[in-house]
Amino acid sequence: MLTVLSPGARTLVQDLGRDGQYAIGLPPSGALDQYSHRCANLLAGNHENAATLEITMIGPAVHFTEPATVAVTGGEADVDIDGVTVSCWRTLFVEPGQVLRIGALRTGCHAYLAVRGGIGTEPFLGSRSTYQSSAIGGHDGRALVSGDVLPVGDETGMFRPGAGSTVDPRLRPVLGGHQRLRLVEGLCRHRFTDESVREFFSSTFTVSPESDRTGRRLIGPALRFVDREAPFGAGDNPSNVVDLGYPVGSVQVPNGEEAICLLRDAVTGGGYATIGTVVSADLDVLAQLKAPDTVDFVPVSLDQAVTARHERHQRLKQVRHGLRLLSLY
Repeated sequence: MLTVLSPGARTLVQDLGRDGQYAIGLPPSGALDQYSHRCANLLAGNHENAATLEITMIGPAVHFTEPATVAVTGGEADVDIDGVTVSCWRTLFVEPGQVLRIGALRTGCHAYLAVRGGIGTEPFLGSRSTYQSSAIGGHDGRALVSGDVLPVGDETGMFRPGAGSTVDPRLRPVLGGHQRLRLVEGLCRHRFTDESVREFFSSTFTVSPESDRTGRRLIGPALRFVDREAPFGAGDNPSNVVDLGYPVGSVQVPNGEEAICLLRDAVTGGGYATIGTVVSADLDVLAQLKAPDTVDFVPVSLDQAVTARHERHQRLKQVRHGLRLLSLY
């Protein structure tokens, strides 16, 4: 069992998400940085889908009543066990009665704490992920507070890395700062003027402090739309369309004034034109951006997006292979 002594800024129980419910309007939720989430679980000796604690900006202090294997990945932060500094991206052992503390993040805006066995809260529709807007999943559908007690599950993996096992620094993500995001132009690209599309891909956008798990709001040039007579079912604003589905990572531009990159807690559809969708391989990078980080968008084809996804899978395969070898010694 784990007892939360202090919750940090916002700490949520998350796994890889609640897949298969998009058609009924329920977003997947789940870890925003899925790569770091998976790596934390691999370091702790878990299945990659096991629930972790997703930390935003400032981490929690957690008391352990039983011995545990843990790992902290994602953004870099000061981490200690009973006051002794330990490293992120490394397999750690915690003794009964010890307290693990995670400080403020220096890079990125999310970190992930995995415990061997996973966080064992009750699943909802096959997932332990927290979706706060509907108060489902996780720990009573909310962020953790002081005094919460969390059970440990049994979602252990096929191998168990020893203490000190680590992910090769070359396989860790570079978080925050300035990032370049690859984007596949979407079905509503024709609603934007060609000049605005060129400006979108040639401009630098700044992340707004109003960003959250629903989406990253981006401050940049105003975009313009092709003149048209609003069709039946669409609003009068030029950014309105008849309702369409919003893939995770899609970029909508309400009124042309602010680009919003939708993340894993976003609504599944609506009436705003989307200029395109950030490729799945870059969603982890997008999710780790915070104000005043900046981004550029690069147009890519669907084939290039699939290649990028394959390359990401290969990086995870290298992480698995390296930790499997370390578990033998």
